[in-house]
Amino acid sequence: MSDINDIADCTTPWKAPYANHQLKAYIEVPGSKSLSNRYLILAALGTKPVVLQGLLRSRDTELMINALSTFGVRCESLNEDGTKLRVIPPEDGIFRVPDNAEVYCGLAGTVMRFVAALALFANKAVRFDGDKQAYARPMKPVLDGLEQLGARVKYHEEEGFLPFTITPPSVEFKINNFSEKIVQIDSSSSSQFISALLLIGSRIPGGLELKHIGDTLPSMPHIRMTMDDICKAGGIVNMTSNAMWHVKESKINLANVVTIEPDLSNAAPFLGASLIAGGSVSIPNWPFSSTQPGGLLPGILETMCAKVSFEKTSDDAGIMHVESDGAIKAIPYLDLSAAGEIAPSIAAILAFADGPSELHGIAHLRGHETNRLQALVNELNRVGIGAKELEDGIRIEPSNHMHGEVMETYADHRMATFAAMLGLRIENIRIKNISTTRKTIPDFPGMWHKMLE
Repeated sequence: MSDINDIADCTTPWKAPYANHQLKAYIEVPGSKSLSNRYLILAALGTKPVVLQGLLRSRDTELMINALSTFGVRCESLNEDGTKLRVIPPEDGIFRVPDNAEVYCGLAGTVMRFVAALALFANKAVRFDGDKQAYARPMKPVLDGLEQLGARVKYHEEEGFLPFTITPPSVEFKINNFSEKIVQIDSSSSSQFISALLLIGSRIPGGLELKHIGDTLPSMPHIRMTMDDICKAGGIVNMTSNAMWHVKESKINLANVVTIEPDLSNAAPFLGASLIAGGSVSIPNWPFSSTQPGGLLPGILETMCAKVSFEKTSDDAGIMHVESDGAIKAIPYLDLSAAGEIAPSIAAILAFADGPSELHGIAHLRGHETNRLQALVNELNRVGIGAKELEDGIRIEPSNHMHGEVMETYADHRMATFAAMLGLRIENIRIKNISTTRKTIPDFPGMWHKMLE
């Protein structure tokens, strides 16, 4: 496994803009990565073409589209920027892959985990590989689940990690009806293992009983998002306890046209900027209700003394407004177990609070694109802000001795946006490999500069 300090970066550091005035910005956030990749999988599992509009086009979704193409799924862009996409699954539901097929996952957890599960229904073996940093991301729970369903997994390096090859079960598994399949996995390190198996559960003969056998289960909102998406596609999934799910065998078909919500977690750096720099930031198309973890963000910002308001513009969406005078109230204990992906943005805001803060419930972030807890502590300390790791989170102690530095991103998009947020109030922040933000935001530098105009 790669070490957090083993950073390969040959790009010129990007100078983060300093905010020398209060903000008054209106920012349109691209579509949700989590929803985009879930809908792409569900469309591939269906029996008819589906049009996805508002689709995020970023590195992660491009990797997903390429992976589905390897599985014989056709994806046709219907507009110039590709945010409107027609997905055409195989007519007979069999994913025919070429000989020596390989899926390149990059650093995308949803690709390496969700598409690995899809390989259960391929006609032959598929190899999975990815970026060097992806070799540190855990994979074993979902692969254990696939083995329990009859697949064979061959690891090419360290067991439980990329690269590996999945050989699907026999044809009899796919055509004969059996009783409900029982799978038990430990999903303590990522909710994506549960989501990956739930997404394919409807296609498993007899259905699926899935049990989580670990002590903790992070990011329940992401699992609820998956369940909601499956139900929208006509599937039947029930959570019978905090650690047990039943998915009935059924046909999966999304609506003919599906509109994807903006990514609320990607809104976090922009809305957070209004607290760090002062002023206001508004995000249109904010859903009235959402399964996205980022939907918890406005309430957290209110706790920090931001003024939050929602202007309804349609039956199901509106404009989220956040205003601040730049004064930030510390949060002595904040449980982010339900929304760990916004932890870097929250940490950046609390770095300028009126006292120490602690973020808890995010031990699983050690297994994300990088060890995010260690990375956050490293980079906060680098610019003179006190920080230390806790068993399940971090402690942040604001300082009057902050200073500009060249900051590492660890090939992690959220570490890059975190550093840009610090740069709003700390002069001369330079960020290595800002292009890693393309993972979920195609033009983050351009949007960030526009916000400051």
